[in-house]
Amino acid sequence: MPARTPEEVDALFEKALNAGDLEGLVALYEPDATLIPQPGQEAKGRDAIRQALTPMLAGKAQIDLKVERTVRSGEDLAATYGVWTMKAGDQEMSGKTIEVVRRQPDGTWLFVIDDPFARGS
Repeated sequence: MPARTPEEVDALFEKALNAGDLEGLVALYEPDATLIPQPGQEAKGRDAIRQALTPMLAGKAQIDLKVERTVRSGEDLAATYGVWTMKAGDQEMSGKTIEVVRRQPDGTWLFVIDDPFARGS
């Protein structure tokens, strides 16, 4: 199910991660998108994003992700600001995101830049 709004990209990310659906996660990114899997690291392109997300799924991570604010630039570009907490085994992490999403020609939305640590934890 594709995202029909900027905020829905995060909702679908949460659903796919919690279901352990790696291909569903990767499909939420544009082909040349950038994910910041850890501060100071960049995963560029779907293959690198797939590799960066694989350890989370191997650890059976569960995430709670909420969009707090969306800022649009025209009709086709938006930045979302969110908060998240994630548990994997006995580890828990949290962060505050900034994500850039773009409307695709078919009207759906995908991540262009996904930085889950952009605003700290």
